Amino acid sequence: MNALAAYGLLAHGLIFGALVSLLPLGELRARAALLATGLALVAGIAPMLHGVFGAPSLTLLQLAVLQLAKQTASPFSQRPALFLVIFGLLFYPTALGLGTFDPYALGYQPWMLLAAITPVAGALWWRGQHVWLIILAIDLAGYASGLFANLWDALFDPLLFLLALFSVAYRLTQRNC
Repeated sequence: MNALAAYGLLAHGLIFGALVSLLPLGELRARAALLATGLALVAGIAPMLHGVFGAPSLTLLQLAVLQLAKQTASPFSQRPALFLVIFGLLFYPTALGLGTFDPYALGYQPWMLLAAITPVAGALWWRGQHVWLIILAIDLAGYASGLFANLWDALFDPLLFLLALFSVAYRLTQRNC
């Protein structure tokens, strides 16, 4: 088993545990999340998720760890989730072949992508979004370590897009009810 596969299995176990921690279980929430994390690794849920979605991005893993750590001020609020949904709606169709430009290819030679991320990091620092700045820094360190062949894989993934989409849709339905 290579490092990316081991990372993917462990990360999907943690992500499954974080999803279980969202259930309204009261005082049992932390224990259920811990049990779900172990169960995902042993019962085959994590390998199934890894087979369907591939290795998750470091961004998603860090959000899952923050959820498991009971981070009260979650960085995955309405605005970041909406930004990820809009970005995904623009990114995935072009990355899958709609048009002549392939933004995913930029992740293999990421100098232009890193130049585009620099003002984003500056804006995060300026606005005091230190949690998102740390998430970005860990994403870049994960890419620099060689774990991911493409910078986009460290930053963004389809499961993160789907969770952001569900988060935005849930908040919109709650607001309209």
